[in-house]
Amino acid sequence: MEVITRRKKHKTSLLRSLFRFILIVSILMMSGVVTLLLYTKAQGPPPLQVAQTTRYFGADDSIIGEHSAGQKRYWISLEDIAPDLINATLSIEDRKFYTHYGFDPTRIGGAVVANIRAGSMAQGASTITQQYARNLYLGHDKTWQRKWNEALYALRLEMSYSKEDILEGYLNTIYYGHGAYGIEAAAQHFFGKSASDISLAESSMLAGIPKGPSYYSPLNDFERAKQRQRVILQSMADSGLITQSEASRAAEDPLQFVNEETQSASYVGPYFQQAVNHILKSEYDIDEEIVEMGGLQIYTTLDPELQQLAEKWVQAEIGSIDDLQTSLIAMDPDTGDVLALIGGRDFSESSFNRATQAKRQPGSTFKPFLYYAALEKGFTPTSTLLSEPTSFQYEEGKDPYTPSNFNDNYANEFITLLQALAFSDNIYAVKTHLYLGTHELLETAQRFGIKSPLRDNPALALGTSEVSMLEMVTSYSTFANGGKRIDPRFIRKVVDQEGNVLVDQEPIAIQEFDERLIFIMNDLMKGMFEPHLNDYASVTGGSVSHLVSRPVAGKSGSTPTDSWMIGYTPQLVTGVWIGFDEGPLNHSMHGQHAKRIWANFIEEASANSLKLQFHKPDGVTGAYINPSSGLLASEDCPVRRLTYFIDGTEPTEYCTKHTEDDVASEPIEEEEHVKERFLDRFFKWFH
Repeated sequence: MEVITRRKKHKTSLLRSLFRFILIVSILMMSGVVTLLLYTKAQGPPPLQVAQTTRYFGADDSIIGEHSAGQKRYWISLEDIAPDLINATLSIEDRKFYTHYGFDPTRIGGAVVANIRAGSMAQGASTITQQYARNLYLGHDKTWQRKWNEALYALRLEMSYSKEDILEGYLNTIYYGHGAYGIEAAAQHFFGKSASDISLAESSMLAGIPKGPSYYSPLNDFERAKQRQRVILQSMADSGLITQSEASRAAEDPLQFVNEETQSASYVGPYFQQAVNHILKSEYDIDEEIVEMGGLQIYTTLDPELQQLAEKWVQAEIGSIDDLQTSLIAMDPDTGDVLALIGGRDFSESSFNRATQAKRQPGSTFKPFLYYAALEKGFTPTSTLLSEPTSFQYEEGKDPYTPSNFNDNYANEFITLLQALAFSDNIYAVKTHLYLGTHELLETAQRFGIKSPLRDNPALALGTSEVSMLEMVTSYSTFANGGKRIDPRFIRKVVDQEGNVLVDQEPIAIQEFDERLIFIMNDLMKGMFEPHLNDYASVTGGSVSHLVSRPVAGKSGSTPTDSWMIGYTPQLVTGVWIGFDEGPLNHSMHGQHAKRIWANFIEEASANSLKLQFHKPDGVTGAYINPSSGLLASEDCPVRRLTYFIDGTEPTEYCTKHTEDDVASEPIEEEEHVKERFLDRFFKWFH
């Protein structure tokens, strides 16, 4: 009896010990869970920022380029993802997604047993939350430490974000192979459509890829991918997400994959996109990393069709000439929108942007600023000066300045401003410059938009101070738009990945100049394309005048190292530069390239535009003149041109140069004759 009692006491003692042990273990486990929860809560919500592809859109909202740092990723909301794709992903990756707290103990237990038996980490049991955590914060190494950290991050995500937020993040970060990160990039890559538009068959195909992006890619092994698609469709049917008949039909639906050409991202206007990036950083203080990988939507002004035309004519003209470089800018003069830009012959060989970064001497393309200043000071298109070899002593103690005309070609008589601009007479330009005072050209050029430092000297009239192509084209836009100053615009709008508008740039035009004088300048700059004006020299645009079939105005320019052509219609301004990065330019070989590129481009680019005349404002009078004498053309004059003047400044004397009796058609008072020639006699002092 005593033995039985002792046995009962011993058994009771063991039960008590076991109960205490279980209680202590339970308390420790609960304490551990509470501690873990408190720890993860104290850590706060983990950041969800991931690198996303920045997209560039052209003026027509087509994609012209991307920056992805090797990862194509376009973030879209869960509402914009096809429901079939969401269901397919949940059925194959994590059926209990909406009921677990970041990890599935049952799956983990099964995976642990399997891995212990295999002696490796062959199987994973990661939920969607754990996979999302791995994509955001961890690598893909198969270690117990990584799995532990993965579970901790998953718990933090579940405690800080909704299931919808986690699922959206997962679908936007998971890798689908071929450089495509996220479901939108995958849908575009494989099927050429948005993730909102894909079918059940396409959804089940995409859902199977993340398990092994290379292994299950239908582009790598279609049959293997089809087998996995069938598994996913059956899983959806077993879960009641679709019917069995829907699964069968989807398995048989043909899949149309986009070809390789369609898959590759567009990359239009690399020099233009480079300029856009510089503007975002320098003018809007947007960090470079955000520009590169921040998922920005950058809406630009580039016209893809005009860009293609510009590249076409550059290639046709100089494509076979080694080392010869070029720049081109086409701009809408009313808005300042840069529609096409070329900064060199090949961006892959040289990313130096000769359209925005290079500073070159503009040569005679600078003269329109001078002659506008002259019109402001009382010159007219028929103001005459003597064109002959001239030395100018402009500063005591210095050698005289002795410019020359092209090929030493001089009229050796008085010529009109109209002729001086059409023939690009350098002597006329320097005389005008010195008469006005050299500060006038400097200030006028700055008013037009020239920002580069200018040297205040006689040679400035001949474009010897370096400026950029962008400055020159922007300044010429003022002529084309009737005298309104407008800044160049590369960017219409920038939107970040949350939909916030970071940049919204509207064009602002300011009427800076007298539209009457601007119209007269436009009329004068049409003269370079009028071969009937040829006299002691030929008009500088005669070689390309047959290539354009609409009203155009402009000015060419050359220096020992540069060849320029800048011209415009009322709707389009275009500048072209040709030269070598270093060394002289052989004008006998390369002097016409810029003009031909300009003429062919502006003609084709304007093919679908109305042939508009430049707007003629009130206060301007037209008169038929003899271009050589500057007087009203008589019936005997072999050349007569309709030329415009401010009301009351047009000539009143008729040309007698070609009449048999050398008598004016109408009598002129001697006093009026003296007034008409006073300026001419004054400028005789310069030679």
